[in-house]
Amino acid sequence: MPKFDVLTIGNAIVDILARCDDDFLSDNAITKGAMNLIDAERAELLYSKMGPAVEASGGSAGNTAAGIAGFGGKAAYFGKVAEDQLGNIFQHDIRAQGVHYQTRPEGSNPPTARSMIFVTPDGERSMNTYLGACVDLGPEHVEKDVVAEAKVTYFEGYLWDPPRAKEAIRESARIAHEHGREVSMTLSDPFCVGRYRAEFLDLMRSGTVDIVFANKQEALSLYETEDFELALKKISQDCKLAAVTLSEEGAIIVRGDERVKVAAYPIRELVDTTGAGDLFAAGFLFGYTQDRSLEDCGKLGCLAAAICIQQIGPRPMASLTEAAAREGLI
Repeated sequence: MPKFDVLTIGNAIVDILARCDDDFLSDNAITKGAMNLIDAERAELLYSKMGPAVEASGGSAGNTAAGIAGFGGKAAYFGKVAEDQLGNIFQHDIRAQGVHYQTRPEGSNPPTARSMIFVTPDGERSMNTYLGACVDLGPEHVEKDVVAEAKVTYFEGYLWDPPRAKEAIRESARIAHEHGREVSMTLSDPFCVGRYRAEFLDLMRSGTVDIVFANKQEALSLYETEDFELALKKISQDCKLAAVTLSEEGAIIVRGDERVKVAAYPIRELVDTTGAGDLFAAGFLFGYTQDRSLEDCGKLGCLAAAICIQQIGPRPMASLTEAAAREGLI
């Protein structure tokens, strides 16, 4: 019996969230709704301009690991922080969620990654990320026994930005497949897809990746088309299983010729979309590793995303297990 349901690998980031209006974004040359990579100087400048802020451990794959643990799943995580205050926050938060996390911090320079996230009144988030210590993640940080003992190893497309992380991912995928496990990735955002389209398609077509998560915009970007039906057809041919989220329209799951449409859960108020895709992946992978139907996997994903977007910050404060039990999903 595998020790872990899901191992996630990603950029270990502490999110600093603040509200702003659209004028603030344009005045500061921030691309709305995207993850913008910035250097240390720009990070300091934007931080100085932020209004009242909330600090919360984040990072796409870290959020997914926390969500899986929140459902009662057994999660592990690889990601690099520094020996500093934000690094201590990140380590405490992910371990407190019950996630196995043993990647050792080494020194305080570069510092722990942070993402200044500006949330506009429509709930859209615009991320400005300084990768800091994340760029040091490499194949030497791969815990081979953890990969071998995880049903699914999941990584974020954002990891294609720091070069050595690619080696860590390829090594993890090799170990996973050697032990009969599966590998999953999220495309992360349309701009990330634009940077690495050919490499992402190669990961899928070569069989390095079995399960792909994307939203509609990322799927369209991947195939450079405006025809969503065509994008769905192609993604179903290029990987074993794909889950494509559609915001308020729910999600579509494709596996070969099989298609499952899942409705979104109703919400009281859209507060902040930060982490919605990460939590969808958490719910889906929790269900998948418990051998649930694709429909139930999609419902668990949509439920987690709905809970996430009704609060500030990417890691649900409400109990995921209680919510799933109320919906008859656990």
